[in-house]
Amino acid sequence: MVEVRLKVEGVWRETASESQVVILRDEDSDHILPIWIGLAEGDAIHNQLKGVPMPRPQTHDLLHSLTRHLKLKVQKIVITEIRDNTYYATVYIQNRAEFVAIDARPSDAIALALRSQCAIYAAPEVLKKRTEQSMDEWLARLEPRDFEKYDA
Repeated sequence: MVEVRLKVEGVWRETASESQVVILRDEDSDHILPIWIGLAEGDAIHNQLKGVPMPRPQTHDLLHSLTRHLKLKVQKIVITEIRDNTYYATVYIQNRAEFVAIDARPSDAIALALRSQCAIYAAPEVLKKRTEQSMDEWLARLEPRDFEKYDA
């Protein structure tokens, strides 16, 4: 399977549902992958992207510190599938010559990937399954005032 490399474009706060959307973009095309996430996870991703220091370590900072101190390397994260409108991800960690795959929520995996400076990928099926209809529904809910909240 050839995975599609993604870049985090930003985090957008959706006023209608009081949730956040992380915007991922295929590095080789204009395809985007929006994933709805919780407020805390959205803030963790946003703050890392903007270089905002936190007064105390957050959960993703703790995980990053643990992997570093245990001499583990976060190799990559992969958004692996969509099931019942829920995204799934895997974090790949290297321990010497051994690789371990750990199930994770995409938001947690992305926040950890940003801190670990590792690549973010999606399985091709994820991008195929993301339908134009779901994008149209999302775009239809946007109002002009919402665009100023998009942070790319």
